[in-house]
Amino acid sequence: MMDKPAQHTEKMKKLQAEHRTRVDAAVDPDRGLVLVHTGDGKGKSSSAFGVVARALGWGHKVGVVQFIKGKWITGERQFFAKFPEQLHWHTMGEGFTWDTQDRDRDIAAAQAAFAKAREMMEDASFQLVVLDEISIVLRYDYLSVDSVLDGLKARAKDVSVILTGRDAKPEICAYADLVSEMREIKHPYKSGIKAQRGIDF
Repeated sequence: MMDKPAQHTEKMKKLQAEHRTRVDAAVDPDRGLVLVHTGDGKGKSSSAFGVVARALGWGHKVGVVQFIKGKWITGERQFFAKFPEQLHWHTMGEGFTWDTQDRDRDIAAAQAAFAKAREMMEDASFQLVVLDEISIVLRYDYLSVDSVLDGLKARAKDVSVILTGRDAKPEICAYADLVSEMREIKHPYKSGIKAQRGIDF
């Protein structure tokens, strides 16, 4: 049954008071946050790039390291190229793991990418660093979990980091401040629809 106007008003007042109490009790951590976007659903990197847009809107300096996607031309990469002073973008993967078929080469690429990521994470002039698809290289043991945790712990105080990719390691999730899981319910690829420009890349 639908609430009467007076009941609705009282319910909303109560919700408002509860919300304000939570907001008033929240504290500023006085440090950057660690966010993990994982799961088998689409949208992990897309969500991270949404945060990049938000940070750029506030004039923040942002770094992006792509561990897997190679030289694939994407809409986000072309769009963010319009912010060369604020955004430092490094695509250092050589493509999907099944394309290279060379484990030593993949390990070398992952280590070089993480070295670049550490350089930016330890630079206090950055406010946000995105490690795109790093969970994939961790899944294949191209990097060790300990080395990634060490890098996160060594970051400059105010640098926030987003790690994306399916199968995020439990140790990384335990360390993170936020963990979001994208769950696939339906995907056009399963119906034989190929990736669409402007939607998927």
